[in-house]
This record gives sequence, structure tokens and C-alpha cells, in this order.
Amino acid sequence: MRTKLLILSAAALIIAGCNASANNQQKQSDNDQQAQTAQDAKKETKKMKVQELNVADFKQKVMDYDKHPNEWAFAGDKPAVIDFYATWCGPCKATAPNIEKLAETYAGKLDVYKVDVDKEPELAGLFGIRSIPTILFIPMTGDPSIQVGAMSYAQLNDVVSKIMK
Repeated sequence: MRTKLLILSAAALIIAGCNASANNQQKQSDNDQQAQTAQDAKKETKKMKVQELNVADFKQKVMDYDKHPNEWAFAGDKPAVIDFYATWCGPCKATAPNIEKLAETYAGKLDVYKVDVDKEPELAGLFGIRSIPTILFIPMTGDPSIQVGAMSYAQLNDVVSKIMK
């Protein structure tokens, strides 16, 4: 009888230990999942520094060309860069990380936008975009300048440093 009691007690301890181990594994899994979610949110925040523009956003944040059809009237509160691109374009894909790095470098001092020319042909037509990537650099005062073709980060940074003055 005493042997049975010892065996039952040992079995109960083993089961309790297994449950505790399973609970610890679940807590670790939950902690890992929370850490991954926080990491994903941080990555998403970085990605959001470059904003996608549609026609309505463009009119509000950059220029309402319906109200000012014959003159440049910038609506922004800081200089801006607009990358006209397409998802299928190789040079656009090569330029995208440089545009993102630019947005990160000048966060709060420069607005960085992207316009998908396939989704927003009206905006592409407005600026006569015939080749992509085409990048529009908008200073606070004066007319914007345009650069056609892929650009390195150093090239982008050079132009932006000039429009920031």
C-alpha cells in the first residue's frame, strides 16, 4: 500500500512538473509573439515615413492644381520629394530604399511621397512623366525641379540639401 502511495505521489509530482513546464513554454511563446509584434510595428513605422499619394492627397498636401491651373502654389509646410514610380519598374525598386533612407534621415524636416503612375495616371500626366523613376524636388519657395532616372542616396541627399536652404 505504501508503495502504491509513493508511486501515485511521484506521478502527481511529474504531472505537476509537466504542467508547470508547459505553462512556462506558453508564457515564453506569448512573450516571443509580443516581441515579434512590437518589432513588426517598429518596421511598419519606418516604412510609413514615405507616404503614398493619390489625387485627393496631392491636392491637399502638395498643390491644388484645379484652383491654381496656371501657377505653382505649394501647399506644404516643409520641402517635399515625390517619387513617381511603378511596382514593375526595376530602377524604381533600386531607388526605393534610397527614398526610404532619405525620409528617415530628414524625418520631420522633409515630406517624402510616392506616386504609383499606374494607379494615378492623372498625376503622372500633370508633370509629363514619360520615364520612371522620376523624382520631383519641391522647395518651400520657388519652382520644383525634376530628375529622371534612378538616383543613389548620395545624389538624393545632395539635391535635398540644396532645397532645404
